[in-house]
Amino acid sequence: MLKQRIITASILAPLIIWAVLASPTPYLALVLGVLIVQGGWEWGGFMKLESLPLRGLYAAVVGGSLLAVWGWVDWAANGWLVLPVLSLFWWLLALVWVWSFPHSVRRWSSRWMQTVIGLLVLVPAWLAVVGLHQTPSQGPALVLYLLLLIWCADIGAYFGGRRWGKRKLAAEVSPGKTWEGVCSALAASLVFAVLGSYFFGISGNPMLALVVLSLVTVIFSILGDLTESMFKRHAGVKDSGVLLPGHGGVLDRIDSITAAAPVFVVGLWLFDFQQWNFS
Repeated sequence: MLKQRIITASILAPLIIWAVLASPTPYLALVLGVLIVQGGWEWGGFMKLESLPLRGLYAAVVGGSLLAVWGWVDWAANGWLVLPVLSLFWWLLALVWVWSFPHSVRRWSSRWMQTVIGLLVLVPAWLAVVGLHQTPSQGPALVLYLLLLIWCADIGAYFGGRRWGKRKLAAEVSPGKTWEGVCSALAASLVFAVLGSYFFGISGNPMLALVVLSLVTVIFSILGDLTESMFKRHAGVKDSGVLLPGHGGVLDRIDSITAAAPVFVVGLWLFDFQQWNFS
C-alpha cells in the first residue's frame, strides 16, 4: 500500500506543481473543477445513491454550482471571499459533529442534509484555491505553499503516528489517527512554515502571522480528514473511490484541503498579507 501511494504521489505531485505555477487561473479553475465534480460523484456514494443517474445528477449539481459561483463572484473586489468566510461556520459545526459521533448521526444523516453538506465541503474549497491563485501578491506561490504545507503535515502525521502513536484522536471516526500523529503534523508544519517564511523573504510580524496561520490551517486540515472519515464510516466504505491507486478516490486526497483552503485564505486577508513585502 505504501509503495502504491509513493508511486501515485510521485506522478501526481509534479503535475500539480506545474499546473499551479504555470497555468493561468481559468485553466487551473477548470482542472480543479473537474476534480471537484469527481468529488461530487464520490460524495454521492456517501449519500448511498446507488443509482448511477442520481449520482451523476449530484455531480452535475456540484459542477453547476462551480459555474454559478464563477460567474457570480466579484473577483476584482475580493467578493469571492464571502463564501470561504461563510464556510468556516460549517467547519465549526463539523467539529462538533465529529467530536460527538456517532450520536451526531441523527442530525445529518438525511439525504437532504448530506446534499447540502457536500456542496459546503466542495464549492468553497474550490473557490478559495482559485481566488487565491488569481491574487496579484504571490497568488500561485501561496497556493503551492498551501498544498506543500498540507502534504508536509500528512507525512508528519503518518510517520509520527506510526512511530509514537498511542492515544486515539477520534476512535469512533478514524481509529488509526492519534494525538501523537497530530503533534508530529504540527511539528513538521512548524518547520515548513519557518522555511517558507524565509523563501518568501518575510520576517518579523508577517513571519509570525504566517507560522500561526499555517498551524491553524493544519488543525483544520485534520478536521477535514476526520469529517470525510465520519461520512465514510456512516456509509460503510473504506475509501471514497478507486481512481488513485494506493490513495483511494479524489475525496480521499482533497479532504484535508476542503477545510484548510478556506481557513488559509481568510487568514491571509485578516493578516493583510498583501502588505507583507514579499521578496
